[in-house]
Amino acid sequence: MTSVDAQHTDPRSPSPLPDLYGYGVRLRLWDAESDADVAAWLRGLTDPEFRRWNTPLKQVDDLAGARESLRGKVLASTDGSGASYCVTDAASGAVLGHIGVNAIDSVLSVARVGYWVLPEARGQGIATRALAVASRWALTDLGIHRLELGHALGHEASCRIAERCGFRYEGTLRGAMFEAGRYDAFRDEHLHGRIATDPEPQVP
Repeated sequence: MTSVDAQHTDPRSPSPLPDLYGYGVRLRLWDAESDADVAAWLRGLTDPEFRRWNTPLKQVDDLAGARESLRGKVLASTDGSGASYCVTDAASGAVLGHIGVNAIDSVLSVARVGYWVLPEARGQGIATRALAVASRWALTDLGIHRLELGHALGHEASCRIAERCGFRYEGTLRGAMFEAGRYDAFRDEHLHGRIATDPEPQVP
């Protein structure tokens, strides 16, 4: 499947956001009251590869912390400041990872996108497919003009994913991210951007 489809809900209702489909994945909202979702969220945020490249503002180390963190994401999806999606296999429903359209600024029409994939789902193009689906929706139905994607300098896999999905490299931001596992040291960040008028990329 190469198209991107959304199941639309009543546009007058702030929640829930629509499920999104395309390229063999389904993006659905996370459920902070689901033990399975909370466990998957914890696995994602405690994965060594995730922590190598990301240092969240608040570290999550247990199920209680994961539920609190996930509730914050659900709240953002409700109040319009973000859209956090659980990436699943469209056929089986298996949880594969996460993608979020974050820090939505409705005045400037800009948002930041971020994602992670669970260890067992890596090497299958999941991040590329999820990013293609989420970014197309954000730049059309959601009405965002500019999407930004940042990753730590040296994270070549994220660089390739961004470029496959039409996010052009725009420069290096000096000292813009925390070092891995630290809040007292900083590292450089690659900035990629895509705007609504950019041509639609041909996703592999």
